[in-house]
Amino acid sequence: MSGGRAQAELAVAELRTTWGSEPDGVWTAPGRVNLIGEHVDYTGGRCLPMALTRVTAAAVRRRDDDRVRISSTDPDAAPFEGTLADLGPGQVSGWAAYAAGTLWSLQQAGVEVPGLDVAVSSDVPLGAGLSSSASLEAAVALSAAELAGRADDRELRHLLIQAAIRAENEVVGAGTGGMDQTVALLAEGGSALLIHTRDSRTEPVQLGLAEAGLELMVIDTRVSHTLADGQYAQRRADCEEAARQLGLEWLSDATPADVARLGDPRLQARTRHVVTENQRVDEVVELVRAGRVAEIGALLDGSHTSLRDDYEVSAVELDVVVVAARAAGALGARMVGGGFGGSAIALIRSTDAQAVGDAVTAACRDRGLTLPGILTVTSGPAARRLS
Repeated sequence: MSGGRAQAELAVAELRTTWGSEPDGVWTAPGRVNLIGEHVDYTGGRCLPMALTRVTAAAVRRRDDDRVRISSTDPDAAPFEGTLADLGPGQVSGWAAYAAGTLWSLQQAGVEVPGLDVAVSSDVPLGAGLSSSASLEAAVALSAAELAGRADDRELRHLLIQAAIRAENEVVGAGTGGMDQTVALLAEGGSALLIHTRDSRTEPVQLGLAEAGLELMVIDTRVSHTLADGQYAQRRADCEEAARQLGLEWLSDATPADVARLGDPRLQARTRHVVTENQRVDEVVELVRAGRVAEIGALLDGSHTSLRDDYEVSAVELDVVVVAARAAGALGARMVGGGFGGSAIALIRSTDAQAVGDAVTAACRDRGLTLPGILTVTSGPAARRLS
């Protein structure tokens, strides 16, 4: 069952079972994979993610009081019950903070959020670097805004993006940038989305992978990670300090010469990643628009090397699967997401999918690592209400 229908049915069943409610509607929002442009969204840089056909579905019913009840089909996700006044920073923890925090943030933005019963179901792998969190935030945000009487237009979606970012920053406590929420709410099927993060401009970029006989493989190391444990925040703080020392508002305005001006080797490395990653984004977009998507592999390889050595957010499992994929014929491969676990991507010829998947699995087995999950992905649409 495609287009999130299976997850929608599971969410509706969860709403009925846990809360005894019939939904006013079901909304879905996609996970994402970032083709190139990692750890530059909070430095004013450019990134090129694409939405997936894997989604979080939210079955939602408007209430006549101020109660908020949230549950999930995930057996490890404890339900949340509270009021509209109980959703802000320091009041909700765990998985429910992403949904409850989004409702709080919408209220702060002037949306008259009603009491809600919410049930969610997702096939976006958790902890895999595919942004299950932004998928949840976007589905809940769009449902709450529509049930509050807001018209679904581009202006609303930009408001929802900012609300979801604020929820993750202030309620969840993860200092993420806006790439994930932006693609979840503005993506176009069949395309990647070039995001200019400093001013929120977006441009669809037709990928043409199938026409070139290529696929994008996601290799989930099944090593879970969290972005709220201090490591992500430290990288962001390094970038902010480097920008301060260089007298720049955005570190993505730095040049190779600026890297040499920094005296701290760690800040030099972080800045070198930001400078070179933005350059790689521009080169990938140029190649793809010229119909030369098969030539972007070396840029994916360069991104991984930079994330591993200069940004120091890779992991043994990620390095092993990247090397194995390349050796088995992948045109290029790199880690994606926040790092410290999660997933890698590999650009492969469709005819090589089995060989690359087998090689990656064998490499993990030989190293005594957790066997990875492997899937090929296609580009899907942004968050939407299902009829």
